[in-house]
Amino acid sequence: MKFLSSKIKQFLVLLLKILVVGLAFYFIKNQLATKEFNWNLIQDTLQKPKAWFLVLLLLILTFLNRFLEILKWQNLAKTVEKISIWQSTKQVLIGITFGIVTPNGIGEYAGKAWFYNKKFAGTIVFLNAVCNGIQVLFAVTFGILGTFYVNALHPFIPSNYIYLFLGVLIVLIIFLRLFKNLSIKGYSLQTILNNLQQIPKKTHRKNMFLALMRYLVLVHQYFILYTLFNVQIPYLTLLAVVASIYLLASSLPNFQAIDFALKGSVAIYLFSFFGVNSWVVTLVAALIWLLNLVIPISLGSILLLLFNPKRVQKQQVS
Repeated sequence: MKFLSSKIKQFLVLLLKILVVGLAFYFIKNQLATKEFNWNLIQDTLQKPKAWFLVLLLLILTFLNRFLEILKWQNLAKTVEKISIWQSTKQVLIGITFGIVTPNGIGEYAGKAWFYNKKFAGTIVFLNAVCNGIQVLFAVTFGILGTFYVNALHPFIPSNYIYLFLGVLIVLIIFLRLFKNLSIKGYSLQTILNNLQQIPKKTHRKNMFLALMRYLVLVHQYFILYTLFNVQIPYLTLLAVVASIYLLASSLPNFQAIDFALKGSVAIYLFSFFGVNSWVVTLVAALIWLLNLVIPISLGSILLLLFNPKRVQKQQVS
């Protein structure tokens, strides 16, 4: 009976792996099918002076973008148990693969928790929220600054809405300060703060530094691509537009698989103020999506098919 139960579990795990990988590549295939790449534009761009230097720099930043995330997770996961760079790589890439088939990437939490004993599941979910939360904090902070900067150059948000936003933000901050002990289903802001305090300050500082570096790497991927396609926009203005795009697009519910389509549509609108060709904007969004999501998911899918969670959990117990 135990043998039958074990075989059934193995079959269900294999079925889950195949389902996740299949859905991941199904979403990718559908998105690629809706976009026709202008290969002539890409070919002409690569023939320009210093083009390959920029491509090499772009590839280095692409590696750093994911590697910094791997270092972030290794830094936080050590509060449960010390893991190597390779173990962190597997957990991050498999988490991304789970995330692509769920809204706003929530499957990433289950993907990482799969590597740990069930008694650590809640802790791993919380640590992953901390890992992603600091990234969101930088995206929101720089996104607000970028949006205000772009709006000052080309007003597209009425002043009344800006004042309303600032007013709501102030009221929200005051509310959270006054009612941080307000409990909803056993959870409160104070509970979250207490859990955060249990993480060493050194770990928090490293997490913040790596998150900031990753954000800077990401926006400079855009800068290099637009430079490659000969878009003439001042450096700070371009970074402000990119920061604004991430804020506006990320505020809407979406699947990671269609993330570039959403960001691309927002980018076309904002870059239109600066006379940038919509095709170039779409192409850049698609290339960022391919580099930062499709490649990691492809690697994560391979690792997912090879990964044996039962074996990992046995090692942790022993």
